[in-house]
Amino acid sequence: MRKGLSIILYMLICLGGRLSAQTEAKTGGFERDRLFSGGNFGVRFGDNTFVNLSPQFGYQFTDHFQAGAGVNFIMSSLTFRATGGDRQYRTTYGYGGLNLFARYFPIPTLFASVQPEYNYSWGKMRYFNGQASQTSPGAFVPVLLIGGGTSIPAGRGRLIAQLLYDLAGHERSPYGRAPFVSFGFNF
Repeated sequence: MRKGLSIILYMLICLGGRLSAQTEAKTGGFERDRLFSGGNFGVRFGDNTFVNLSPQFGYQFTDHFQAGAGVNFIMSSLTFRATGGDRQYRTTYGYGGLNLFARYFPIPTLFASVQPEYNYSWGKMRYFNGQASQTSPGAFVPVLLIGGGTSIPAGRGRLIAQLLYDLAGHERSPYGRAPFVSFGFNF
């Protein structure tokens, strides 16, 4: 896993450097109006509750490449039920961490994306049958999100919709083991 992550990060650095050099030659260097901020916000309620607030800051290196960094604040809760429907127990995890992201736009509204994250996770398991609750030890959780999406103009910003998958597949990943949709906004 570490070798794969290292290869992807190396490719992003090389690609970013190459594209950044093209922009500098074309524009003469850093342009403040290419900075952007935004991020992702997600919620889901019920037996599988999920709340995500992940602000991000980035730079549009060229018309085809942007990259940046952000922070993650995630809460995930899952209730397990017996076959009769009675609640057995609920796991609740909190996550805080950092992320990097890179997006390549082959055309102005579609992009491919990679986003490595490193989150710290803490949590507990609450039983509904009178058994004492258990606290899970804290753990660092690596995540490697890959996918693609669309960037649609909306007012003074852009609406971002992505289909992502966590390649790292850590057992405590806040994103689970299935592809998921993420929405965000850039200003």
